[in-house]
Amino acid sequence: METFKWIWGYLKDYKFKYGFCLVLVLVAALISMINPILGGIIVDRVLEGGETNILIPILLITVVTALVKNIVAYTYQMSFERISQNILIRIRKDLFDKLLTLDVDFYKQMKTGDLMARITGDTDLLRHFIAWVIYNILNNVSVFVFGLLCMWFINPTLTIAMLIVCPFIAFFTEKMSRRIGPTFHKAREAYSRLNSVVQENISGNRIVKAFSKEDYEIEKFNRQNAFYKEANMDTIEVTQHYIPILEFLASFLTVVMIFIGGILVIQDQMTIGDLMAFNGLLWALNNPMRSAGYLINDTQRFIASSKKIRELLATESKIQNQEDAQEPERIKGEIEFKNVSFSFEDTDALRKVSFKAKPGQTIGIIGHTGAGKSTLINLICRFYEPVSGQVLIDGKDIRSYSLKKLRESIAMAMQEVFLFSDTIEANIRYGVPRASSNQIQQFAAMAEADSFIRSMPEGYDTVVGERGVGLSGGQRQRIALARALIKDPSVLILDDTTSALDMETEMRIQQKLNETTRKRTTFIIAHRISSVKAADLILVLRRGRVIEQGTHDELMALKGHYYKVFETQFGDFDQELADFTQKEAN
Repeated sequence: METFKWIWGYLKDYKFKYGFCLVLVLVAALISMINPILGGIIVDRVLEGGETNILIPILLITVVTALVKNIVAYTYQMSFERISQNILIRIRKDLFDKLLTLDVDFYKQMKTGDLMARITGDTDLLRHFIAWVIYNILNNVSVFVFGLLCMWFINPTLTIAMLIVCPFIAFFTEKMSRRIGPTFHKAREAYSRLNSVVQENISGNRIVKAFSKEDYEIEKFNRQNAFYKEANMDTIEVTQHYIPILEFLASFLTVVMIFIGGILVIQDQMTIGDLMAFNGLLWALNNPMRSAGYLINDTQRFIASSKKIRELLATESKIQNQEDAQEPERIKGEIEFKNVSFSFEDTDALRKVSFKAKPGQTIGIIGHTGAGKSTLINLICRFYEPVSGQVLIDGKDIRSYSLKKLRESIAMAMQEVFLFSDTIEANIRYGVPRASSNQIQQFAAMAEADSFIRSMPEGYDTVVGERGVGLSGGQRQRIALARALIKDPSVLILDDTTSALDMETEMRIQQKLNETTRKRTTFIIAHRISSVKAADLILVLRRGRVIEQGTHDELMALKGHYYKVFETQFGDFDQELADFTQKEAN
């Protein structure tokens, strides 16, 4: 019942138009009773009674009746389809809007294939229910009722005899409905898993090829494909178990009509014309009985799909705006962590982290893989909430700012770059849609991307493949850096942004960044100490704790972890830097 209440929330905006169309369904059902009755009149009054003068008028009425019925049916079928398409657009929009409001934690738990199944296949089953199933249920019920009334008017005895079959049909229909529901839910889950396997292999096709795991992935797909087949076969087995029974009972009505009707004609309790009218009206009982199983199937599919959609729409993000969330014109960029701790389930990611970054400063963050570097910046973007402690921006708790304003003030360039299937220019101006071509080229040059972009056949109009396929890792990183810089944020976060670049390109980018980052707070996560050496404050993370912090010189003087990493990476770094500087000067 909850499912039908939910879909009514979308239908009620079209209630008058939809209601009018349902009335047209009743009208069409009523009109369809006319021609079988006229057939009986022709037999009794024209063929038996010799009233040939009424034949032409009856034939004209038959033609007009068929024409009117078809016009009415076309009108309501097209209207139902238009309404269903409008509702489909709204449901998909609501789903997409919901997906964009959900937090990072949600996407870590959900599979992309399952989400795609909900927003495509499931929504189309809802459209099918609104456009076809509802009116067919009403049409079959109304045809059945009108047919019985007409039959009762012609001969109550034969009508009662034919109704004997109906309780058996109702019994088997109810049993089928109970058994087939769970099989559709199983098939829906199998479809979701199959979708996920396909999506993963499309997205990760390079990994599959690199590890030569095509046979393994084919076997995995075949398992899920077989499971999907089995789930559908379970549904078909239930259907094939009951549909023949329903078909037999519907066909048995013809036997009842011929046997009982023949006896009544012989006993002069009804005319041959009445029996012919009964035969013409027999479809009004047969068709609904035959359609019952298929309509139950479609209804159960609708219920299974709507449950998945309602679950997604009811999901709430753990990260929410406060009622009094502030929206300042621009955040200055002063960021402070006060004893901040964070954990993923039972794993501590950060433990009592404290530091302060003033506006315009550059903060370098280094540490081994899993030290908590990315988690720290995720807290600044409020992708997660601290378990304890406070994250302050401009002296206020980060939760006091609206999520939209907070994230508009932050730009990120990540190590794992995501580029949209669009032109390079569109990818760079993603955060600033109104950016001019000159601005795009200016920031691309700042990210050392302008030269390689211009060397491409279409230049800035070159369309990159999905997720940036077709570009090297370094090229994607530089485009992502340009996309972050053009946003002119208060806080700039660079998460190992130059990891795929050679040393010389990285140094040129660092020189340009030193000029532009003075007006914003910059966080640089890196494995190379060369990337953070010039930072105003360097945080050394280990197992979620800040074990050292200070400037490069201060940390070198400590001769601790930072010093050891520096010696390991760049024992002769100063000489390399001097050589590079001299080379650039020449």
